[in-house]
Order: sequence, then structure tokens, then C-alpha cells
Amino acid sequence: VNEEVQVGQGAECILSGLMSVNGKKVLHIDRNPHYGGESASVSPLEELYRKFRVRGPNNSMGLGKEWNVDLIPKFFLANGQLVKLLLHTEVTRYLDLKVIEGSYVYKAGKVHKVPATEAEALASDLMGMFDKRRFKKLLLFALNFEERNPRTHQDMDPRRITTRDLFHHFDLGPEVMEFTAHAIALHSNDSYLDEPYADTVKRVKLYCESLTHHSTSPYLYPIYGLAELPQGFARLSAEYGGTYMVNKDVDEIVMENGKVTAVKCDGELFHCKQLICDPSYVPSRMRKVGRVIRVICLLNHPIKHTHEASSCQIILPQTQLNRKSDIYISLVSYSHNVCADGMYIATVSTTIETSNPEKEVRPALELIEPITQKFVSISNLLVPNDDGRKSQVRIFVSSSYDATSHFDNECEEIMDMYHRITGTKARRSDRHQVFGIEADD
Repeated sequence: VNEEVQVGQGAECILSGLMSVNGKKVLHIDRNPHYGGESASVSPLEELYRKFRVRGPNNSMGLGKEWNVDLIPKFFLANGQLVKLLLHTEVTRYLDLKVIEGSYVYKAGKVHKVPATEAEALASDLMGMFDKRRFKKLLLFALNFEERNPRTHQDMDPRRITTRDLFHHFDLGPEVMEFTAHAIALHSNDSYLDEPYADTVKRVKLYCESLTHHSTSPYLYPIYGLAELPQGFARLSAEYGGTYMVNKDVDEIVMENGKVTAVKCDGELFHCKQLICDPSYVPSRMRKVGRVIRVICLLNHPIKHTHEASSCQIILPQTQLNRKSDIYISLVSYSHNVCADGMYIATVSTTIETSNPEKEVRPALELIEPITQKFVSISNLLVPNDDGRKSQVRIFVSSSYDATSHFDNECEEIMDMYHRITGTKARRSDRHQVFGIEADD
């Protein structure tokens, strides 16, 4: 009998590691032969062409075994919760991270670097001279902000004052508000404006703190691709007694009196007290809230106007394209050991808003042309119908990956799932005991 049975990869692998570290008896089952599930890395290159039913590749692409292409690439904020988990679980023993060379934002048809140093800020054409002074005051406010310390609020209640009012307080114009919210606070739409400002300020603070670790951008990415992340946590789980079964189909989730009791595989029952899984295993428990388009583009050149960067992120804010949600471009390359020498992989993604998704991402594709080969995928954005504990079924389901090019939202969900599953909040203690017990508020 297992305390936890987990099926799926990605977020489930991370939770497997965290649960095992905390003494839970974990069995991890997956129908796939590889790590990562929805966010897997595909290798060799020929397999990517077969997956998308495209002929090729040709000889100009180099050796197929040199390619390791992420289906859903995501960058990590250097001071974010996920990197802290990697450090304090010592999963960094199993993977290497490399700094992304730049963060950029699209404005008025051009790509501009998001300033990473004071010198870059002074030289940036994203803002006028007076805006730069006001923007600096906002950054200082964010860096000093502590939600529980009223002396850092400058007489602005973070539970009552909206982000729109906060920006007006610092006399920031619409253009500065836009790139601050979308390229630094990483909001994907403008709903944040009429919400209390605390979340936005904490996001700005996290971005700035992440920049203090590196001088080019706040983002990190694993050498050999994102699949190294679930693989690292799988090894952590195994180290603490977790059991893995891959290439194993789940025939049935067994319920008794409205509560999960076992998982059936090849006629064998694996009993459990609770089940953690991805949406593909329990489609009846999910609801569709949107669709996401991703276009993987293989390039033989860096993206124009990014200072020949071998890796970068570009955000196209919604208002620049008369949209409701942002478009994201992530670029990695041979420098991350994910493709042949001299080659690059750019992925464009966004939430679909019309009946012609490829036309929606056309402005982003134009920024990265010429494109050697592209692969288009469209997937449903699914979220669970309930949180797994209210109904007492003890089935906890992760959401689909969103369109963003960073891991921040997914990490928040993992922390929330951990809280719902265990009843305790995740917090760091010392280097050997990763998660302590913290009582609910």
C-alpha cells in the first residue's frame, strides 16, 4: 500500500521528489518511456519530424543525435521558488543550469532589450529621461516592499490600492506601465491593473532579485533541455525510496465510496491513499478554459536585434498587437547542447483568441525569420474541476502548461498542490530538510 500514487510526468515528477523527501511512500507510474510527459524533450531530430509528420531532416541540420528539442520550453527565474527547490533538494547534482543571455520586449514594431543594469537603463529607448527617474523610484519601492511591514507601503494599503493607482502614484506613463507589467512582472494580460498591487510589486521584486545573480537576464535554462528537470526530481525520489514504473499503462482508477483506493495496471492493483496525476489520466475531471498554440522553429541564425544572443526571451505585449493576451518567444541554441553546432531553436506560443491561430502568431514569426523548419501544435488548456480535497476523492490533478515562456505559474501551482495534498505549506529550512511544517493561517 502506497501513501501516494502518481501518474504522469513534469509537475508530478517534482511532487514525487518532494513527497519522498518528506517520508511519503511513493509509487510513480507513467505510460511513457521518457521523462517530461507533455513537456518532454524529443531526440533524435528525426523523431521530432516523425512526431509532426514532416519529411526530413536534411543534411544541413547536422547529426540527429545532437538535437534535444523541448516541446514546451520554460525558463526559470534565478531567484524563483523552483531554483530554490533545486538548490535545497540538491537536485542541482543531477542537472546544470545556464544563464539566458537577454530578455527583450516588443514595442512599436521593434525589439528592445529589457534593461538588466543601471547603464542599460540609462541608455534604453524604452523610456524618456523623466520616465527613467520615475521608474527607478518604483523599482526601489518594490525592492524595499514587505507586505507585512506597513512602513514599506508609503501609506498605500496593498490590499486596497490597485496596481493602476500605484502606477499613477509614481506618475508612470502607459508605455512604462506596459513593459513593467508584461516584461518584468510577467503578467500575461491587463487584468492585474484593477487588482491589489501587492502581487505585481512582489513580481517586480522577484525579477530584480533574480537579476542580482546575473548581469544579462534573470532567467536560467537546463543544459540538454527541460526534460532534465523531471528526471532530476525522479532521481531524488528514488534516492529517498520512491518507486518508478515507466512504459506502464493505467487501465483503471479504482474508487470506493467516492474515494480513490487503487490504480490498476495490467490486472494488478496498486493501493493508495491519494492519487496525483496529469490531465490525460482523468479527462472527465477537467474543464477546458482555452487553447494554446506553439510553433517550434529551427533556425540557423540568432534572432535579429538581440545582439547576436544565443539564447533569449522576447515578450510581445497584448496591446502592441490589439490582443487580449501576450505572445512569447523563447530562444535556445547549441550553447545549451540542445541542437547541432550553429543552430537555434525558437518557440513561439500564445493563448488562442481567434479561429486562425497561425495568423495570430505571425508577428512573432516575422521577428525570427528566416525559418529553416517549423512545427505547429495546438493543445487545450485544461484545469481540474475541483482541488482534490473538497470532494474527499483524494485525486489531485495538475493543470495543462500555459502559453508563457517561464516556469513561474507552474511552480506556484506545484506549491499549491503540495499544500492541498499534505495540509502543510512548503517552506525552506536547512540544506538537508527541504520542507518543514508550517501551520495554516
